[in-house]
Order: sequence, then C-alpha cells, then structure tokens
Amino acid sequence: MLKDTFNAKALTRAGIIGAVYVVLTMALFPLSFGAVQVRISEGLTLLPLIFPESVLGLTVGCLISNLFGNGVIDVVFGTLATFISAILTRLVAKNIKKDFLKILVGGIFPVVINAVVIPFTFLAITESFSVYLISAVQIFIGQALAVYLFGAPMFYVIKKGSK
Repeated sequence: MLKDTFNAKALTRAGIIGAVYVVLTMALFPLSFGAVQVRISEGLTLLPLIFPESVLGLTVGCLISNLFGNGVIDVVFGTLATFISAILTRLVAKNIKKDFLKILVGGIFPVVINAVVIPFTFLAITESFSVYLISAVQIFIGQALAVYLFGAPMFYVIKKGSK
C-alpha cells in the first residue's frame, strides 16, 4: 500500500495539491483568514475521495498557508484539523461507492472539524465562549460553502479527468 501511495506520480500530485491550496488561500487572503472566512482552498478537502496522496498535499498546503495567517495556534490546530479531516474523508472513499454520498459524507468532516477546532484560535485570544460559538457557526457556514459549492463541482471535474 505505501508503495502505491508514495510513488513519484503520487508525490508529485500531493505537491501540486499542496501548492494549489497555498495559492488559493493566499490569492484570496481576506476571505481565507479571520472570524468570518470562506477559505475556497478548503474545497480541495474532497480530493481524498479520489487521491490518497491528497491527505499529505492538503496537510502541507494548510501548514504553509497558516504560517501566513493567525499565528502559532492556527498553524498547529488548523493544520491538525485539516489532517484529521483528510484522513476521515479518505476513509469515506473506501467505504461508500456512490459519488453523491461520498461528497455528502466526506464533506462533513472538514466542515464540522474546522467549525469546532478553528474557533479555539479566537478563544485563546478573547476567552469568551460566546465568541467561540459565534465563530463556530460562521466557520461552519464558510466551510460548507467552500466544500460543497466549490469542492463538489471540482470533485466531479477532477474525477472525470483522472479516468
């Protein structure tokens, strides 16, 4: 399995995915960071449904992007949230066959995990639970928009092109 996942083609693909994540995040910087955010690059979190190596690409891309964002807490927890989401999304790919259900279920992980984890970066600054809850709702909405409005169509285009 590791041989299949970490061949030259897969590592190249992981690198491209990571680079696209960074470029999208930085090009849309005002939308990518802050309490109200729609990080369009998070639409790429559906790629583990197609490519196992995208887990690595997404994690590294998120790490690099977060270095320019909201500080060390975001680098650690934001990257960890993306990593965990990508792994769980990959597990969906192995267990669900229909594409629509894969997207629906696989997209839940980046939406919910980020909505729970990312507001902790704000909670560390404000120490207000109400700010945490408001941020969680805002991030949930932003993530859902990125994953389902951008990520779902991209999934179908990439899946069709990869055959």
